[in-house]
Amino acid sequence: MKLQSLARTSALLVLTGGLALAAGSATGVERISAPEDAKVYFISPQDGDTVESPVHVQMGLRGMGVAPAGLEADNTGHHHLLINKPLDEIDLDGSLPFTDQTRHFGGGQTEGKIELEPGTHTLQLLFMDYRHISFDPPVVSETIQITVE
Repeated sequence: MKLQSLARTSALLVLTGGLALAAGSATGVERISAPEDAKVYFISPQDGDTVESPVHVQMGLRGMGVAPAGLEADNTGHHHLLINKPLDEIDLDGSLPFTDQTRHFGGGQTEGKIELEPGTHTLQLLFMDYRHISFDPPVVSETIQITVE
């Protein structure tokens, strides 16, 4: 019975990307430490690329593992993509909300396609824990700029 409940909860978190978790999280929750060598980065696109929409985004990670949202395991988390959203505008102590500027890959995806309007866009990866909370210190990529034709 407990296993079925856990499976249902995990499926819900993956399907909703953690909305249920986000609704229950309070700001100021304790952040988990990331390994010192943890690094998240873009495989593609690269800084300065000109691309067409939908943009194929491939995310890389070193020093940690990828797991779906809601699955608590040491040194794992999942990717989030910040689109035209500076990191200093993110509450790293709270659960990341779902918006057009904050895309969640809560199923443990390491790549995906995103629709972007023509123009110049900044992208940054933020790797977060099973609760959609930032690691301490944050595991973030360099900010890249792309042009969508």
